[in-house]
Amino acid sequence: MSRAGQPAEASDLIDIDELINAYYDRTPDPQVAAQRVAFGTSGHRGSSLSTSFNEWHILATTQAIVDYRTEQGITGPLFLGRDTHGLSLPAERTAIEVLVANGVDVRVDSRDSWVPTPALSHAILAYNKGRSEADAGRADGIVVTPSHNPPRDGGFKYNPPHGGPADTDATGWIAARANDLIAAGLDGVKRTKFADIDGDALDHYDFREGYVADLGQIIDVEAIKTAGVRIGADPLGGASVDYWALIGEKYGLDLTVVNPEVDPTWRFMTLDWDEKIRMDPSSPSAMASLVARREEYDILTGNDADADRHGIVTPDAGLMNPNHYLAVAIDYLCAHRPGWPASAAVGKTLVSSMIIDRVVAAEDRTLLEVPVGFKWFVPGLLDGSVVFGGEESAGASFLRKDASVWTTDKDGILLCLLAAEILAVTGKTPSQRYAELEAEYGSSAYQRVDAPATPAQKAALSKLAPEAVTATELAGDPITAKLSHAPGNGAAIGGLKVQTEFAWFAARPSGTEDVYKLYAESLKGPEHLAQVQEEARAVVSAALADA
Repeated sequence: MSRAGQPAEASDLIDIDELINAYYDRTPDPQVAAQRVAFGTSGHRGSSLSTSFNEWHILATTQAIVDYRTEQGITGPLFLGRDTHGLSLPAERTAIEVLVANGVDVRVDSRDSWVPTPALSHAILAYNKGRSEADAGRADGIVVTPSHNPPRDGGFKYNPPHGGPADTDATGWIAARANDLIAAGLDGVKRTKFADIDGDALDHYDFREGYVADLGQIIDVEAIKTAGVRIGADPLGGASVDYWALIGEKYGLDLTVVNPEVDPTWRFMTLDWDEKIRMDPSSPSAMASLVARREEYDILTGNDADADRHGIVTPDAGLMNPNHYLAVAIDYLCAHRPGWPASAAVGKTLVSSMIIDRVVAAEDRTLLEVPVGFKWFVPGLLDGSVVFGGEESAGASFLRKDASVWTTDKDGILLCLLAAEILAVTGKTPSQRYAELEAEYGSSAYQRVDAPATPAQKAALSKLAPEAVTATELAGDPITAKLSHAPGNGAAIGGLKVQTEFAWFAARPSGTEDVYKLYAESLKGPEHLAQVQEEARAVVSAALADA
């Protein structure tokens, strides 16, 4: 019997001492692909226990970021933050050793505490406000986090001066340089031992105060307070824990931090779908303990370890599907942000729900459909041409009330507060509003599944052309589009999307595992979805047969 959704047991917990010792003791072999620095959509991730996230990786990657800054002419301060994973503090200290040795103006948290990803993005943008792109003194940042990954993992992400996730031109350069440095035995890495660093060598910044004090510019906190919305916020042991406490205190909200405990083993979590500990607020299994308390609050929320993802729990529906909540958020914001220009677009990844398309069309706005990855929303959020950007994996951000930029990275805290605002202003929970949307636009059946794929098949899938699909119908309906590039910006999606008026599927290779991801949705119900998935597998299998 599966233990998904059940409380973690002692046998599920990592040995923190073993994890940290391995960080310092193990040295990566540059000839082993799995031990090289590799940036995915959210930085370099790995575990010290598998020699994929160790001191050498961080020494080399930090030096590579310093070299990249030099290459790009960036001379401003670098904001540095970490989440609550066991490897985050050691990696942050390693990064400081390299940054200080290279003379970088490092800004660390004044409380020597955890920094959510959105707070770091907010800090970069606040510093750079009013500075032109040509200004060499603009700031950038590093956040040490593997996001919602299991406790054994570490992560290291670079945010350039635009404040959002670095694009592949930056991450590719940084990864290549870091691997060269590892291959050279770290020759070329400058380092000052952490114990020898004078306290005056670091500048301090109150990330929490800077972020929380600004929330009134983007969320109607007064409406939440006046309505008396009872909020239960669960940081899931992550970096948002002290932020939620201050938000409740500063704005006089009826807000309870339902679990303020921080423990790098995450012993208080319920197990995810695969019986691993994973801080995914969009997972019913990981959020099981919170869902069980849904009657105690008007709105319950969850965040992952770096608070860039959100989970919304309501008394009437439990945990909302991320796609459903995105549709409600867009529907509400377009109607309640009069300061947003009508010409600005709403952004979604192309594996997000069709309900969003219909909501955006009803608001007479342009839909910007982009490949997977929040980086695609960064330019539009910066210049105001995109008012909202959201991913199906429970990540989103949007503009302030005056249509200026808030963050250019995902903000889970923001989306959780928005759920409380929606209830306060409309008198309906987000799930109640979603039921109304489905009654109007159709009932969405949506699922993502993984299927085995060899490296050669993954490579073939990533380059699949629309012409490879010879079918003219999908699950009984005429195919209206076959896409290998996103319609919103023309960027390659690294796979294929096929759609009809009532359904679609998309297939793309995983960047970290030997599987491909099959996304599918139908507005005709679960049985039709199953038919879409069956035909999609046949299409993909035929296309990959010779790979």
